[in-house]
Amino acid sequence: MDYAKMRAIAEELGTYAERLEGAWSIEIGPSGPILAMMCPSKRHEGTIRRICKQLDEQLLSSHPGYICASGPEIEHPALGRMRLPDAVVIPEESLDEEGIAVDATQVLAAVEIVSPSNPNNDYVEKLDDYPAMGIAQYLIVDPRTGTIEVHSEPCKGRYTRKESYIYGDSVPFGPWTVETSAFRRYGKAGD
Repeated sequence: MDYAKMRAIAEELGTYAERLEGAWSIEIGPSGPILAMMCPSKRHEGTIRRICKQLDEQLLSSHPGYICASGPEIEHPALGRMRLPDAVVIPEESLDEEGIAVDATQVLAAVEIVSPSNPNNDYVEKLDDYPAMGIAQYLIVDPRTGTIEVHSEPCKGRYTRKESYIYGDSVPFGPWTVETSAFRRYGKAGD
């Protein structure tokens, strides 16, 4: 199926999801459009906010004009993919362009916070899609286990480098550093 047809189906699913209770996301993965219920926890959202804030401060000097944004869809029509990362590093001006999704070729980095209900989406599907889309850096934060993975150096549709960390580490992420001491795990009182 061509991307334009998949995009039209995704838009129809979006219209349908607006009538449903709860929050829903629509992505286009390897098997086509996907409608998924979202139920991010406060810890999920808190981790995204901490990462965005840290990266925004560093982007002022490393990549002026770029921001770490939570929320925009990214798409790569030639690959037939549309994803909704938890956060992306993009040119701020891309948010003023017409359309719904940011062109994946403008994305410097993607960040995903693993949800308890669907970890394969971040560890398998998006780990395949993001390097194929040309995204140079991919950070996976897993509040279930207190671990972090940094994937980089995409080559032939795969990341060739993976570094592993734990909560509390200073995590090198491309030209930036993410401090993780304030990150909290799921289901751990006081943690």
